[in-house]
Amino acid sequence: MKDAYTKTPEQVLSDLHSDGSGGLTKEQAEQSRKKYGSNTFIRESHESLLKKIWDASTEPMLLMLIFAAVITLGVNIARYMTGGEYNFLECAGIFAAIALSVVITIVTEGKSAKAFEALNRINEDTLVKALRDNSPQLIPQKDIAVGDILLVETGDKLVADARLLESNDLSTDESSLTGESLPAAKEADYVCPQSTPVAERRNMLYSGCFVSSGTGKAVVTAVGNNTEFGQIAKELSSIEKDTTPLQEKLDRLGKVITVLGATAAFIVFAIQIIGFAMSHTMNWETVSDAFITSIVLIVAAVPEGLPTIVAVSLALNIIKMSRENALVKKMIACETVGCINIICSDKTGTLTENKMTVQQIYAKGELLEPEKLTDVCLLENFCINSNANVTIEDGKDSFIGNPTECALLVAARKAGWDYTKKREETDIAHIFPFSSQKKDMSTILRTAEGYMLYVKGNPEKIMNLSVNLSDEEKNALEEKITSFQSRAGRILAFAHKKLDQYTGEETQEELETDLIYDGFVVISDPLSPDVYGAIGRSRKAGIEVKMLTGDNILTARAIADELHMLDADHIAVEASEIENMSDEELAQALKKIQVIARSTPLVKMRVVKALKAQGKVIEDRAYDTVYGVWKYFTVWEEQMNLERESYCLIGTLEAWNAMCQYFGREKMIPVYIEVEDGTRLIRAVERERTQEHPGYEELCRRFLADAKDFSEENLKNAGITRRFENKDMNACLEEIKLFIQKAILI
Repeated sequence: MKDAYTKTPEQVLSDLHSDGSGGLTKEQAEQSRKKYGSNTFIRESHESLLKKIWDASTEPMLLMLIFAAVITLGVNIARYMTGGEYNFLECAGIFAAIALSVVITIVTEGKSAKAFEALNRINEDTLVKALRDNSPQLIPQKDIAVGDILLVETGDKLVADARLLESNDLSTDESSLTGESLPAAKEADYVCPQSTPVAERRNMLYSGCFVSSGTGKAVVTAVGNNTEFGQIAKELSSIEKDTTPLQEKLDRLGKVITVLGATAAFIVFAIQIIGFAMSHTMNWETVSDAFITSIVLIVAAVPEGLPTIVAVSLALNIIKMSRENALVKKMIACETVGCINIICSDKTGTLTENKMTVQQIYAKGELLEPEKLTDVCLLENFCINSNANVTIEDGKDSFIGNPTECALLVAARKAGWDYTKKREETDIAHIFPFSSQKKDMSTILRTAEGYMLYVKGNPEKIMNLSVNLSDEEKNALEEKITSFQSRAGRILAFAHKKLDQYTGEETQEELETDLIYDGFVVISDPLSPDVYGAIGRSRKAGIEVKMLTGDNILTARAIADELHMLDADHIAVEASEIENMSDEELAQALKKIQVIARSTPLVKMRVVKALKAQGKVIEDRAYDTVYGVWKYFTVWEEQMNLERESYCLIGTLEAWNAMCQYFGREKMIPVYIEVEDGTRLIRAVERERTQEHPGYEELCRRFLADAKDFSEENLKNAGITRRFENKDMNACLEEIKLFIQKAILI
């Protein structure tokens, strides 16, 4: 049921023929599985050993090597049959090289495949609490059917998509599906409009997510491949598998070797035949010897060791990557990683740590680090007014409950408080749980002096309920809070009140009056410590980083600003702004779009497809100069069409010679611009002086190296005779224009 979020709980139960109080019977569950499918993901069938051998053997270079091996074997058999010299050891060596390459590929990829299977099998046998035959039961995940009534609580992993029937302070961690780092509050009574995106469907639970806090009851609406996660898996399986750059290069190399080898063999054979005819020595024996000699030339052109070397190199790369906890399915993909030009990254858990952390605390008019907090009321509020727990396992914090409350407990620990000990010493009279309607949570403590009320929640609401704040103080607090929120900070305010009496009959609204404002905390998902260096290294390597996140636009933009990803030419948008774009419009828009907020997995895949469809730019850099922006880039050679377009290329003499050899000297026009040595050196020194750390030694080294590289001898060998002296830039440019125009006309 795809539209369950647009219907009331009663409508969904009616459509699915389910009982909200008793669940399905065993027979109904079986019928449901037949109608809607089982709660398992359809995986790709395992390839047979013969299929793996075939795939590994059909790589371009191996095919060429197999061809050479067959020819070599045939030649040696012919020589053996005719009594000539033969060497079957050579054949055995080639076949051994083929076998070694195939074995390395199969074994290495097989180990990775087993690791992937092990990951996929995790939690397959999870027991799920559900109503079945009018009683709560623990049911295996795979036996859950559409119409089953799930009973969920804090810490549960959701195994199917479900429409909420009841909810009590319920929130879920949907970061694995939507990328949203904060828990999503859930409400059973809410009915969403048809156009509501997945990240904002407050009445739905989704497979693969976790219950952060609270309890609830929900009816299963989709299982297995029909869940949101299942649809993503289906989309991924439908993606066409492209050849890698290495495969393309090896394929081209194989074709070149084949053509050259065959051409050389034909020429040699023809020359020999002509020689035999002119010397009247042509007979079956001489012709067969000439043919064998020609075939040997083809075999000799094949680099027997290349496929094995490639396989060994890639296998070593896979081993190195596995040590860094990176699994690679296809060995050939290791090389492809080195050709990446754009990285599309999620935010939560990738750029950030996916761990909510108290960054700062505002108390008594000053900002404090958690370690310096001494306010007893705030610390008791952190520890007592909470349902979360934090344990330490192997030196790492393990969170149970709402991530925000867990962050507060960690902050209390940094301040020297043991929340477990404090809870044992405290007598809790009543708890008013958090709800999205009230936007706060309250806890009443029974003390020797009476009762104490602790409140936490929405900063605006807490300020309005507090009596110890003037209008000026409230305005100042609002400015501070707005400033933190604009930088992706989540604000939680705190207050307390001594109760003269408490009977247990008072409502939360009656109690939460005339509060004493204590302060607020700034909570955020911090950036990973190494992300700044990773982004910087990517930029230096010519790799562009785009952020596709499920977070809201404000959070996404704040993180992007912190990483210096946005400027006039690189913007942040919401996924809704690109959903209705055509593929052509999206491709054009992605040139400026650097961040996409509220991204769903399907949106992310569409963006990736659009980027892949564009040109394969490897490197693109820009520098601001006194004459404007100077850009340079590196492209795949097949992107350049000299029949349709002209290009301006800048390089060394070595690069010039290489381009002439590749494109043809007749298609190249050399423009050699020179500056008098003294002038050039002075300009270089003046530029270097403006740097924070001038590198005069490196400047001198480059100057001497240029003098050697562009020597008169090298210029002569490169065939460059025309020179343009840059004394006056405008005059020099006009001279160059005329020269190029004349060269084109010729």
